[in-house]
Amino acid sequence: MTQRLDKRPEGSSRGPATFTAFGLAAEAESLAPGLYVVATPIGNLRDVSFRALATLAAADAVLAEDTRVTRTLLMHYGITTPLVSYHEHSNEAVRERMVMRLKAGETLALVSDAGTPLVSDPGFKLVQAAIAAGIPVTPIPGPSAVMTAIVAAGLPTDRFFFEGFLPQKSGARRNRLEALAGIPGTLVVFESPHRLPEMLADAAATLGPERPAAVARELTKLYETIRRDSLGGLAEAFAEEGPPKGEVVVVIGAAPEDAVAREADTGLDARIEAALARHSIKDAAALVADETGQPKRVVYARALALARRADDETSA
Repeated sequence: MTQRLDKRPEGSSRGPATFTAFGLAAEAESLAPGLYVVATPIGNLRDVSFRALATLAAADAVLAEDTRVTRTLLMHYGITTPLVSYHEHSNEAVRERMVMRLKAGETLALVSDAGTPLVSDPGFKLVQAAIAAGIPVTPIPGPSAVMTAIVAAGLPTDRFFFEGFLPQKSGARRNRLEALAGIPGTLVVFESPHRLPEMLADAAATLGPERPAAVARELTKLYETIRRDSLGGLAEAFAEEGPPKGEVVVVIGAAPEDAVAREADTGLDARIEAALARHSIKDAAALVADETGQPKRVVYARALALARRADDETSA
């Protein structure tokens, strides 16, 4: 037998909104109109917060990246709120319809397939549109694969940089890793399991095989594993074993202090900028590396960063 908790004010067109947890059927309080960005479990359904459940239950609709995934969560907690598909292929017309609903006074909850929305998923443009329209945007915090991986990796957490997914092709991936080589903090990336062996090999070759790293797989799920080793050790292990199964987060230790210091050297920047005025990024980096004796990968990464900054300033 269930017991009802938290009486909801009368007046809702859908009637009382409820969710069920621990054998208790709770009536969710009504919400002020607006867009609610709701974090959902990254694997274990028990990681959801009561506030998230109440928000999902009380909303007029839940905007989901994949309605099949979100329906599993809602059914588990007895939530009957209608689901609306909102994903990376949703166009401007779809966003406009959502904004019109919000302007009409509706309450919409935005979720991703797993974790906190807007972190490597398509919710950003909708939040931007809502803010531009003067609609309140309320975050409902909760699970995050980024934070879960970094606290378990055993690497420094005082400063970290989240890159999201690296490019799929090896050449572009190495170029991006070169640009990230001197970041003075822990690096966190998402990766598809079938690309993990190649990505680790590129990371070891680009960032150095001795950098400490961790591969976190299936976080919060039954077969959760966290492997800690050097980039070279992990690259070798997964090259032999092949791609793993499940969702993967890779955490990589910061660049050595001497590499960061070299990258921040203003004299080096001046040499690179002068070379970029006459040569391509690749040729400029090679020239400066030969002149200064600095590692080519460090100079190239800095040249990429300076070239991008110059492009941004020109287009601004």
